[in-house]
Amino acid sequence: MEIENLILVRQFCVSHEIEVSFVESLHEYGLVEIMLVEKEPYIHKEKLTDLEKMIRLHYELDINMEGLDVI
Repeated sequence: MEIENLILVRQFCVSHEIEVSFVESLHEYGLVEIMLVEKEPYIHKEKLTDLEKMIRLHYELDINMEGLDVI
């Protein structure tokens, strides 16, 4: 997989003002796929829209991980 199609999780979290642990939790629930490249976690660009939706649902509507999984 080409690295230009990937976004560094840490960079994404800084730009969206969220904790990296939130994205890691989504990954643990199977809601987001994280790929390791040189020991750094990345997300595929095509999945950013879904991730941003989950961020809004969680932070704006206070929906927990179980709720996100159901949705």
